[in-house]
Amino acid sequence: MVENLRTLRIAKGLSQQKLADSIGVTQQAIHQYENGKVEPDLQNLIRLADALEVSVDLLIGHQKPNPTSDNLVSNEEFALVETYRCLGKSDKRMITRMLDLMESKG
Repeated sequence: MVENLRTLRIAKGLSQQKLADSIGVTQQAIHQYENGKVEPDLQNLIRLADALEVSVDLLIGHQKPNPTSDNLVSNEEFALVETYRCLGKSDKRMITRMLDLMESKG
């Protein structure tokens, strides 16, 4: 039912625990929602959508996400991804190595 929950949660930079805390459920409940083992009741569905700042339609997969207008990525991040996609294999490898180095320096 909540097809996009994991994607939206990660895009917002939230752990399962932080999302759970924000809507008043357990981390295990979020895990079960994300894995399709349990469906949230209507109140929790609305709370999830509010916490993620999206519509219920988007959350349940009735509406396709738009990366920039649904706040999944900023316009700047989206432009970087588009630029990366146009690079050749060797340039992509170089960018990946540079990012790995930058990340390791922390």
